[in-house]
Amino acid sequence: MAKTTPRLHLEETLSVAAEFALPKEQSHYLANVLRLVSGDALRVFNSTDGEWLAYITEVGKKSVSIRCEKNVSAATPPPDIDYLFAPLKHQRLDYLVQKATELGARRLRPIITARTVAERVNLGRMKANVVEAAEQCNLVFVPEVLEPQKFDAILRGWDAARTLIFCDETALISDPLQALQGVKTPAAIIVGPEGGFTEEERRHLKSLPFVKGISLGPRIMRADTAAVAVLALVQASIGDWSSSRKS
Repeated sequence: MAKTTPRLHLEETLSVAAEFALPKEQSHYLANVLRLVSGDALRVFNSTDGEWLAYITEVGKKSVSIRCEKNVSAATPPPDIDYLFAPLKHQRLDYLVQKATELGARRLRPIITARTVAERVNLGRMKANVVEAAEQCNLVFVPEVLEPQKFDAILRGWDAARTLIFCDETALISDPLQALQGVKTPAAIIVGPEGGFTEEERRHLKSLPFVKGISLGPRIMRADTAAVAVLALVQASIGDWSSSRKS
């Protein structure tokens, strides 16, 4: 069986003949988990310099050094779609972050609503999950993870040119793809906590001219399920799954 070329996200500037030692965890992974040796190939990428073919130049006791050989893919940011969500707890938040990355969210924006349960967000863990998903799914882009903001503060500072797509079980149009007709990027999606938005929050959203409410069907979904459903719908309508992508 052919050996799979490992793929790593790096913060360093990637260019022809660039050489550097990898961080401790990545060095351990290559040397002690994958058992790679000098001369073995790997792929490295970031959101600025794209993806590069690289080779291991040295395997030391504490670090692995590599050298970039050639660029194999430009950085490819997804459509300009933000995902706003009330943080969940532990593994369910990990799942949500991973799936939002795979489904092409450009930015992940935690929001604190009246019914948000997990108000303390481990941004380091979220970023690690984003990177892992990008590495595994062949993305040449890593979504930005923003600091949590309160619900009211986000809406007060909202750029009205960015349509905010609101998952609303009371939406007048039952067909979400029909409701999304005419929407263009930049856009954003907002999904509430497990207990849903309060009536006051819902009224506030519905009163704003830049908000577009869509239905997710007759069943009540968990927040992490709703993330997958709505991102798929939006990508199919205005994102890079759509043959008529606007931007």
